[in-house]
Amino acid sequence: MKRYDLRELKNDFLERMIELINSGVEAGESAVFIFEIGDFLSVQRSAEAIKESGFELLNSLKYNEVDWIHVVRKTGE
Repeated sequence: MKRYDLRELKNDFLERMIELINSGVEAGESAVFIFEIGDFLSVQRSAEAIKESGFELLNSLKYNEVDWIHVVRKTGE
């Protein structure tokens, strides 16, 4: 399992998250992404992007007042 901190990207984390899953995560492996949310819309968009990209969203939870965590598994290729 790998962990990626995308909080410094603020609301521009989505493209980088998908890029990291594609290039840095092996098939069948899971990754944890922490990112800062301005509003819930970024959480919804990222969950949809994960699904549309063919990955599995294992867990999605609020970490603290401003941060959110997605646990994603890259499906086998």
